[in-house]
Amino acid sequence: MGEVRLMKGNEAMAEAAIRAGCRAYFGYPITPQSEVLEYLSKEMVERGGVVLQAESEVASINMVFGAAGAGVRAMTSSSSPGISLMQEGISYIAAAELPCLLVNVQRGGPGLGTIQPSQADYFQATKGGGHGDYHLIVLAPNSVQEMSDFVYDGFDLADKYRNPVMILADGALGQMMEKVEFKEYDATKREIPSWATTGKKKDRERNIVTTLYIQPERMEEQNKILQEKYARVCAAEVRYEAIQTEDADYVIVAYGLSARISHKAQQVLRKSGVKVGLLRPQTLYPYPYEIINKLADKAKSFLVVEMNAGQMVEDVRLAVNGKKDVHFFGKMGGIIPSPEDVIIELNNIIKKS
Repeated sequence: MGEVRLMKGNEAMAEAAIRAGCRAYFGYPITPQSEVLEYLSKEMVERGGVVLQAESEVASINMVFGAAGAGVRAMTSSSSPGISLMQEGISYIAAAELPCLLVNVQRGGPGLGTIQPSQADYFQATKGGGHGDYHLIVLAPNSVQEMSDFVYDGFDLADKYRNPVMILADGALGQMMEKVEFKEYDATKREIPSWATTGKKKDRERNIVTTLYIQPERMEEQNKILQEKYARVCAAEVRYEAIQTEDADYVIVAYGLSARISHKAQQVLRKSGVKVGLLRPQTLYPYPYEIINKLADKAKSFLVVEMNAGQMVEDVRLAVNGKKDVHFFGKMGGIIPSPEDVIIELNNIIKKS
């Protein structure tokens, strides 16, 4: 059994990063994720890492690019508008096939918005917020425990596929305090990879990391390499939690904080005799299209719950592929839906069906 502590989600992520072998953090403070930088500026430095508050989010993502290229486990964190500023650098990192961990503790937008929690960055995270044909692996925690666990998973997936991984959380998960158990993890097993830019060695020429391919044929070749990698990710790394979906007439699909809220609604509806299930994607890319499509063979309809104007609902509709109706319920601007909101919405769907 690992060490158990009571911590904020942001602090749990930061502590897990140190234990996972992260030795370089570059970031810029922005609410509601500033505790990540604050925690690491003390704890990581005392435990042998490098923490630098950059002059901007643009600078911080390019520092991550450099550290990742040198083979070091590196990460950054920010909140919605800060992540927007990083998009060019994220595209470069994905093109260079460098592993790193990115964290977005979302706040309401668009624009400068509000410091309240939101899920309005789904498109940006899963569809590629920067330029070019690239993907991040995107993990969606729904508890402080998963805020911690997904840090280990994120670094491991980043190394396995040489690809940036994003933890897509929200302000409420970052700020809430819960019990968290830090699992046993031996970070010393990881070695500096052979492709890292560590200088010329006696037994090899120097390694070069680049994203520039002037000839279109060479650029297409590199794009095909990336697309083949994404196909492997989609085949092997889809993760989700299915709760009482086997006999469900109605399936709620939600992730992160919305899934916690929807789970409570699902429990209440089950007690009242309504056969409701919950499908919670834990990976937003790759997305669990197949399981949702199979559920559409039996369920009467779907309800997608998000803290935005409707983004993941498009992926659910793609997965259902017209077999059944897909309804949407959302709150925007930092407003968090309640279980009662979800219950009312689903009961209205049942009445109209």
